[in-house]
Amino acid sequence: MPRSSSASRASGATPARGKPHTVRIIGGDWKRTSLQVLDLEGLRPTPDRVRETLFNWLGQRLDGWRCLDLFAGTGALGFEAASRGAGRVLVVERNAKAARQLREIRERLSAHTVEVVEADGLRLAAGLPPGSFDVVFLDPPFGEQLLPRALEVAPPLVAADGYLYVESGEPLETQSGAHADTLAGWRIIRQGKAGAVFYYLLQRENDE
Repeated sequence: MPRSSSASRASGATPARGKPHTVRIIGGDWKRTSLQVLDLEGLRPTPDRVRETLFNWLGQRLDGWRCLDLFAGTGALGFEAASRGAGRVLVVERNAKAARQLREIRERLSAHTVEVVEADGLRLAAGLPPGSFDVVFLDPPFGEQLLPRALEVAPPLVAADGYLYVESGEPLETQSGAHADTLAGWRIIRQGKAGAVFYYLLQRENDE
């Protein structure tokens, strides 16, 4: 599924249709590798500077981590995690053309820890075992109102000491009523804003 509202990117600029552009892997084994952004309506990859901030928060290396990118788009988050040593990266994408490109990237990089699944992310997540990932990336298309449902199915998939990463077109704080039940027991440990995008790293609250 392409990441995006149908309007703007995190930088606030929308490139002209038909002109190919890329994002790059920031760190790890495939540092500086470019990933092409397909000319698909609404595609909005997580910008380089936002991913750099996120992986600074996570500690640079993700050796052995189990990661889920539920709305993969370009695969920037998933392949970034794999580049930094993640032991398993499940990237889920429902758009057939985008999923095909993800498989091509996987083969080009010999990214054996990456599994590409062409499926509806919400349906697939509902059938995954609880606690099976150390970090779950949630960056659903902003215009499709998928975040409330994603915040229902994704948190149970995160291991006890794991992380939930969320990108949204609105502050989570202003949506607290809608997400109060699904985010009960979670706390925002890091947050930032880039253009029209709000991004958050969450972890379960310590009961002690």
